[in-house]
Order: sequence, then C-alpha cells, then structure tokens
Amino acid sequence: MTGERRARLYEELSTESRRYLAAYVLFNQAIADHLGLHPTDVQCLSLLTAEPGPLTVKQIADMTGLTTGSATRLVDRLERDGYVARSPDPQDRRRVLVTPVPERVARVTAVWDDLGRSWQTLLDDHTEDELEVITRHMRRAHDLSHAQMRRLRSRPKPD
Repeated sequence: MTGERRARLYEELSTESRRYLAAYVLFNQAIADHLGLHPTDVQCLSLLTAEPGPLTVKQIADMTGLTTGSATRLVDRLERDGYVARSPDPQDRRRVLVTPVPERVARVTAVWDDLGRSWQTLLDDHTEDELEVITRHMRRAHDLSHAQMRRLRSRPKPD
C-alpha cells in the first residue's frame, strides 16, 4: 500500500470512526430514554452481564472509569429499580458483590434482542476471516480506550 493511499484510508477511517462512535452514543441514549434509564446505567448493565460473575463496586468503577462514589450512586439506582442485587462476598464478608437480576435485566435484553437482528444482518456479509479482524480490532480498541481513560484521568484538566 502506498503512503498516499494509507494516509487517505487513515483519514477516512478517522472520519467514519467519529461518526460510528457518535451514532453509538446517541443510540445508547435512545435506548436509555426508551427504558427510562440513564445511559451510563444501560452500559453498566451491558458490562455486568458480559462478566462471568458478580463484581464489587470498585470493580464496576474500574470497568466504567467512574469514581467509586459515582459507581456507588450508579449501583444504588440500579438496585432501587431492581436491575441488580447486592450481597455479601462469601470469600470476604467485608466486600459486597453486585449481581444483575436476570428477570429485570430481561427487560433491557428484549430491547437489545429486537434491535440486534439488524446488527446481525450487518455482519452477515463478512467472511469469517473478516469477523476475526473486526473482533481483534474491537478488543484492541477496548484495551486502548481504557489505557487512554487512565491517562486522561492522571492529567490536570485544561483551563
């Protein structure tokens, strides 16, 4: 690939990435509005249900990039609305674990499942090799995003 073509592709990818991320944020807002939830609550539920087991509030804070105080308020809202339950950690009674409540999370999952069929169709045109590339990119983008969030949080805020 020539340097000129690569530069053009990077520019195009940058533009499309910004559009994609903005569309996803707005899509998440629409889902949250539809369900009567805060957008961060929707994403937290998504992350919680992707984990193999319950998490502590500290782990939720780390995973979302929120402060522990903000993560506590988020869990308070989700618990109040019945989406999660708190329980003592059987390994360490000083810790509290947060677990999604399947019956209540099913309300969110139903909306995702209904909309997800269109997303699946979007991926149907790709080969298995292309899906592997997309998946690898998404994993790496996830890891880089978390590293960049930590980096930003360690810097003083601009004036």
